[in-house]
Amino acid sequence: MTKKQKKMRTRIIITLIMFVILLAADKTGLFDNLPWFILFAIYLVPYVIIGYDVIRKAVINISHGQVFDENFLMMIATFGAFGIGEYSEALAVMLFYQVGELFQGYAVGKSRQSITDLMSIAPEIANLIDADGNVTEVDPEDVSVGDVLLVRAGEKIPVDGTVLEGESFVDTAALTGESVPRKASVGDSVISGCVNGEGIIKIRVDKAYEDSTVAKILELVENASNKKSRMENFITRFARYYTPVVTLGAVLLAIIPPILGMIPLSDSIRRACIFLIVSCPCALVISVPLGFFGGIGASSKAGVLVKGSNFLESAALIDTVVFDKTGTLTKGEFKVTNIIPNAEAGVTANELLKIAAHGESLSNHPIAKSVLNAYTEKNTIDSSLIDETRTKEVSGRGIISFYNGKELLLGNTKLLDENNISYKPSDEAGTIVYVAYDGIYQGAVVISDVIKDNTAQAIRMLKECGVKKTVMLTGDREKAARSVAGEIGIDEVAAELLPADKVGRVEKLLLSEDNGCKLAFVGDGINDAPVLMRADVGIAMGSLGSDAAIEAADIVIMDDDIRKISTTIGIARKTVRIVRENIVFALLVKAVILILGALGLTTMWLAVFGDVGVAVIAILNSMRALNYKK
Repeated sequence: MTKKQKKMRTRIIITLIMFVILLAADKTGLFDNLPWFILFAIYLVPYVIIGYDVIRKAVINISHGQVFDENFLMMIATFGAFGIGEYSEALAVMLFYQVGELFQGYAVGKSRQSITDLMSIAPEIANLIDADGNVTEVDPEDVSVGDVLLVRAGEKIPVDGTVLEGESFVDTAALTGESVPRKASVGDSVISGCVNGEGIIKIRVDKAYEDSTVAKILELVENASNKKSRMENFITRFARYYTPVVTLGAVLLAIIPPILGMIPLSDSIRRACIFLIVSCPCALVISVPLGFFGGIGASSKAGVLVKGSNFLESAALIDTVVFDKTGTLTKGEFKVTNIIPNAEAGVTANELLKIAAHGESLSNHPIAKSVLNAYTEKNTIDSSLIDETRTKEVSGRGIISFYNGKELLLGNTKLLDENNISYKPSDEAGTIVYVAYDGIYQGAVVISDVIKDNTAQAIRMLKECGVKKTVMLTGDREKAARSVAGEIGIDEVAAELLPADKVGRVEKLLLSEDNGCKLAFVGDGINDAPVLMRADVGIAMGSLGSDAAIEAADIVIMDDDIRKISTTIGIARKTVRIVRENIVFALLVKAVILILGALGLTTMWLAVFGDVGVAVIAILNSMRALNYKK
């Protein structure tokens, strides 16, 4: 409990003791002969002790033009009870309202705990090593790119960087939910917010604090509450009109029946007070956003960052999941599995690999690196053979370079077709790099990607949680794509796509979606940023430390465990179900008690339950969103 909550608890205990004593005295007849103003003064003391802050808030809000809120309703209702001589009921209403508020505040604090834990990943210090080797503690915001930092065992890594010296195991649980530490040695990248498990490492700062992973994540978490779901927006609008309407209804209920001679004024005021107490919308206003907050908290515990409750609500409606292949369904670790020289060109397998490796040596593409790695295992690259100034990459096609002064084409069939090269298509499964030199087809290099170990299980889990269709989009050849899809259980495949084609394909899938259903796109967050932004729900996979993923995606899975997609959908569906339960329950109970109150068939005690009791039950129900089990 906070200090404020402990202070409220003390006030409640004091008031409760006084209330019990006063109630006992009243029931035993001790107050029978006392004048009304003495009774008023006696009950006013505990009322002020327990309710002064509610009255103060109501007066302040009224002065600011914010009249219709729960403080106003409680003030008017209890003032009305005092006005008709129901002192004990006025005190009871305020007392139990404050009990509910205390419980509610405690429950909200508990539901925020997982988000608070995530916020605690922010590092407090950075150990800066100067030119003389001296170590100085500085604020992480004061370090610059290129600085060298010392990270001791048990300390948080303050900014994103690269290990220069030492070896350790880094605990990434706060970011990824992964309990197994990751090994970090010289040359490895490490990200801010993770904890250095053992040993001492020195890192070179790669990003300033404001651009580092931890700063971006904290900013997203802090801003997540600004992105409200449709249900939250509905409740906000509902409360804006609902409260003034019921207040007017209470006024009419207090005035019209006595004027018409139907009931005495005291009875009509009692009914109006009951009407006001029950009409307080706090059960809805608090429990609905709290439910979504709990869902976001449950996601963060699983290593999934949801940028707002609107995205969590959309995730609950996902029935189609579209995947990028490379780096998402596969490891992105390409290896040369076959070399097919063109016998008519008179080139050997070794010569073909040499030509291809030199042509790919200037590219950072994973396919290019795999060809280069296959050649450099036993050989070295002669950079003088390649004209760097005339080398260019053609998006979705391949590379055009010059080897020994003659044009060299490395890429797919589209590149060769566009350059009128006659070739023999290969039907092998895998990515095919066709090689043409000096206008003559030289052969092909077959490269295969490795499917992630948990991919097939992840697709199966999506089907089990209610996803109707899975689709894979890739720039790979049709046969290679279908080979991967068949192995992991993907329903549909679209192969040999350019980056722009992926957006068009997602557009078509969006048009074919059933009303109310959502489409999610899962990608690595770098090359797929346009598609991530176009989909109903963009999910970035394997994007730890990727700025593009954090910016473009709606949901960021903080490691590359594709199984967490189904976990996120499950959390989203449970959250939405809980929120709907709260809305239906609160409205139904309030409607029943409002009708009974208007007819004079209930008491203020039941009205208190209709307000405080319903709010507490709805909040407890919302807290269930924090505890998700598969």
